[in-house]
Amino acid sequence: MIAQLKGTLDHKTPDKIIIDVGGVGYELTIPLTTYSKLPELGASVILKTVTFVRDDSIELFGFLDNKEKELFLKLITVSGVGPKLARNIISGGSIDNLIESISGGDKADLQSLPGVGKKTAERLLLE
Repeated sequence: MIAQLKGTLDHKTPDKIIIDVGGVGYELTIPLTTYSKLPELGASVILKTVTFVRDDSIELFGFLDNKEKELFLKLITVSGVGPKLARNIISGGSIDNLIESISGGDKADLQSLPGVGKKTAERLLLE
């Protein structure tokens, strides 16, 4: 499992980046919260990563800090929440507000997040 990458930021869009690590370009899917904190292209960067292996693909998800990564890992344990939805949930606002909404049982706030409906919000609060 790849837990962290350190290299040069080669390319960035709001949902994906490429980090050059010793001449190998790693593409990572990132939340908007990470994108907004990224340095300029060509700068050195360290990202915490989560590796997803499926039958037909391997995908890396990247985060600038452990708090984002840990929340992502907790979100994907919820029934019906896969890595892409977890990324969208994290992208929907600040990490602290999201944690507060979950711990405070604010279903309406959770339903305002991209891709989160009534049932998913209820599962987030329950699980």
